[in-house]
Amino acid sequence: MEGLGSDGASVTSPVAQWKRDFSRAFQYYLDRSTPHTLHRWLGTLAVAMIYILRVYYVQGFYVVSYGLGIYVLNLLIGFFSPKVDPELEALDGASLPTKGADEFRPFVRRLPEFKFWYSITKAFLIAFVMTFISVLDVPVFWPILLCYWIVLFVLTMKRQILHMIKYKYVPFDIGKQRYTGKK
Repeated sequence: MEGLGSDGASVTSPVAQWKRDFSRAFQYYLDRSTPHTLHRWLGTLAVAMIYILRVYYVQGFYVVSYGLGIYVLNLLIGFFSPKVDPELEALDGASLPTKGADEFRPFVRRLPEFKFWYSITKAFLIAFVMTFISVLDVPVFWPILLCYWIVLFVLTMKRQILHMIKYKYVPFDIGKQRYTGKK
């Protein structure tokens, strides 16, 4: 069996080489975009607007849009939820601080902002590509889907907000007290 990798160097196909180079370049630019939160979200907004315009002009793909809305709602729940659920932690005896004497623990998201942004952007791009596949344009009465999604959104966010109030956590930095060092 001399011919099977005996010299230690593996021969890669040009397709595998291109895939590896593309993956490295993509990861490089993704890493470079990390500190530019506003620009990333503006780009996602542009992608979302292009998708919305495509659905509006085609007058179809409402099931794809509904699936996209459900996925975005799922991502929102992960973004607003703490990494360690206080309900499950309460069973173990540990919980979020409720008094001033308790130890401060910062809010850590189950789904970090960067992954949230990346997942939403990917979802809009995939949904946009799906609007070019005519098999996915299922004829439905879209107002029913819209009403159902709004009811689902309201009920889910109500439950999430009640959870935030019950366990006294705020998933936003706005309005939180900021401490500065000695001047």
